[in-house]
Amino acid sequence: MAANAQSEIRYLNPPTVEVKKKKYCRFKKAGIKYVDYKDGEFLKKFLNEQGKLLPRRLTGTSQKFQKKVAQAVKRARHLAILPFVTDLMK
Repeated sequence: MAANAQSEIRYLNPPTVEVKKKKYCRFKKAGIKYVDYKDGEFLKKFLNEQGKLLPRRLTGTSQKFQKKVAQAVKRARHLAILPFVTDLMK
């Protein structure tokens, strides 16, 4: 009984807070100037499981490149490289 109660107490404690890493624009860091709409695997990094674009506050992408990514995703969808809607993309 005592061991079981001990594990329940440990389970109810709040999880440890991890140190948040500073967000950075991966395009500026890598020196990428052009977002290729034909590279579907790279563009999937900016989409969630339903195929929606992830916001800047989650990816850390700068505004300039977020617009380029959005345009590239739209072009890839139009050419059927990426789906418009899906259940489980990843």
